[in-house]
Amino acid sequence: MSKGTLFIVTAPSGAGKTSLVNALIELAGEKNLCVSVSHTTRTLRPGEENGVNYHFVSKDAFMTMLGKGEFLESAEVYGNHYGTSQLKVDEKLRAGVDTILEIDWQGAQQIRNLAPNVCSIFILPPSLESLNQRLTERGQDGAETITSRMQQAVDEISHVAEADFVVVNDDFDAALADLQAIIRVRRLTQTSQQSNQSKLLDELTRQC
Repeated sequence: MSKGTLFIVTAPSGAGKTSLVNALIELAGEKNLCVSVSHTTRTLRPGEENGVNYHFVSKDAFMTMLGKGEFLESAEVYGNHYGTSQLKVDEKLRAGVDTILEIDWQGAQQIRNLAPNVCSIFILPPSLESLNQRLTERGQDGAETITSRMQQAVDEISHVAEADFVVVNDDFDAALADLQAIIRVRRLTQTSQQSNQSKLLDELTRQC
């Protein structure tokens, strides 16, 4: 059975990361692609659903899981804890399903140290002004929180050089097309094809 590829998607809050990834998953040509649902201690927001957007857990429950080594990566962001289930990710990859992790730069560094072959993608806003506008217009945070997120965004963006690919989300459709292209290119690398097309390669290289 072929093994799936692990993708990391990182972006400052408000850059459109989740919207782009959700649209990518919904595309007809991306049947063999999923998003890992992270655990978090933050409060569920309007329109979110437990088990779909995140697994919402108490801080005590999160710390228990962390102590047992159940997270592939974990980080504290804006005072809330986030973590990716090692078991769930391993299950998907073993089944040959390409898996996306939507995580911050801290988690991305942890994953790269554990899995050097991971493919990392960084999504940038077209400007800090547009990022501030997006955070304001979505109406989820107060002015003080938005200021904090903007300060955090500058630090987050400073880690862009650590990614394999960079996508600027100025035009949504264009950014989505870029994400599609990255997924396709990664699937066509020699390493991926050696795994996914092993039977064909054996037949083609078999001596008559």
